[in-house]
Amino acid sequence: MSQEELMRNISIIEYYKEQLNAIDAQLQYLQAMVEDNFKAKITLEQLKKTLGESDILVPIGLGVFVHASLKDTSKALIDIGAGVIAERSIDEAMEKLDRRIEDLQRNQERLYSMSDRIQKEAEELSAKTEKMLEDLKGK
Repeated sequence: MSQEELMRNISIIEYYKEQLNAIDAQLQYLQAMVEDNFKAKITLEQLKKTLGESDILVPIGLGVFVHASLKDTSKALIDIGAGVIAERSIDEAMEKLDRRIEDLQRNQERLYSMSDRIQKEAEELSAKTEKMLEDLKGK
């Protein structure tokens, strides 16, 4: 076991750490997307219960709201992909959100699995590298 192999292992371990950090960032982003989709679905469920015209507060960001009036709660505008917005019934919009949530959760599961695999490989390589270090110090 050479110092060259030891340095290569240390480089690979650092690469694994970078990958794990990138996966963690992706997982955080996906979780935020799941939460946003859940919030939208809950809002649609509440709108579906609203009959006739209603006054609501609409968040426009940074804790700022404006008063608005709902005239038709039977339809919603939803992004159907590639930035295309289409009018759909509330039920269709909720189904679309359910499918998005399922896709996002599947992606999360894949990333968790990938993270676990990388973590195990990093741990095994770390143990091997520590043993190499001990062997080199013993010589």
